[in-house]
Amino acid sequence: MKKTLVTLILIVTSTVLFAQEETKEEGPKDGWTRAGNISFIFNQSAFNNDWLGGGTSNIAGNLALSYDFNYRKGSLTWDNKILADYGLTKLKDQEFTRKTNDRFDFNSLVGKQLKDSNWYYSFFLNLRTQFAPGYVFSEDAAGNEVRTETTHIFSPAYLQFGPGMLWKKSDNLKVNIAPATARFIFVDKDFTAVDPTDQAALDAYVPYFGVDANESSRFEFGASINAYAKFEIMKNVSMENILNLYSNYLEDPQNVDIDYTANVVMTINKYLSANVTFQAIYDDNAVGAFQIREVFGIGVNYGF
Repeated sequence: MKKTLVTLILIVTSTVLFAQEETKEEGPKDGWTRAGNISFIFNQSAFNNDWLGGGTSNIAGNLALSYDFNYRKGSLTWDNKILADYGLTKLKDQEFTRKTNDRFDFNSLVGKQLKDSNWYYSFFLNLRTQFAPGYVFSEDAAGNEVRTETTHIFSPAYLQFGPGMLWKKSDNLKVNIAPATARFIFVDKDFTAVDPTDQAALDAYVPYFGVDANESSRFEFGASINAYAKFEIMKNVSMENILNLYSNYLEDPQNVDIDYTANVVMTINKYLSANVTFQAIYDDNAVGAFQIREVFGIGVNYGF
């Protein structure tokens, strides 16, 4: 865990330093700046009954939205970012469609600049959840596929906020350090319901995203680091890096929660691009291992 964390930090630090060297700055302007991108990636494979090479017919799609709306007035900045992804895949002969991606993430960061430096007093807020129910799949005694709901919108939902210090070179290169961060984890009480008179059931209960039996929320207090770097690798190829780290002072502070996302966009023309997304999450309240997601495809891309 510690070696993996150090490796991730070194990778992102190198990326930030490289971006700092490559970024060409223009003077900041007051007022609103807005920029967004919508992409749709579609994949389809089909095999007839006589195909001997193996394979399963399938169809998949992924819709992603990234939208920034930032405000500046003098020494005051207010940066907002929305990230939304949703993807589905359907394999032939499988009864249920499966999710390949489901994410909603809202970030808001207010900063007050210290004289003419790159440092700001800051306050941040982050909300993270999903759009649709999540399931685990299994088979019943008759061999039929069954699914069990394990998550849905706002179960879980993570809300973080707190004061800190922001280092901001530009809208595309910034790091926020918040040593006094409050974090709430909200869940549906249906997932934590246990008969309070059944001691055996209470003893066997495994905290749902860290939330105790018969509770609907969990409070944590700790330190948060959020870093963002976006730059051009080469002409028509851009890379966006988003890193979120969190340590809970109140319980196992050495178990740092990690959420790292890398988005690479290779522009073909105004509307077509190749997109690569890599995401790694470590949260021992959910599962004591890294959750890895990777998406690659050629799709429709629209910037606004």
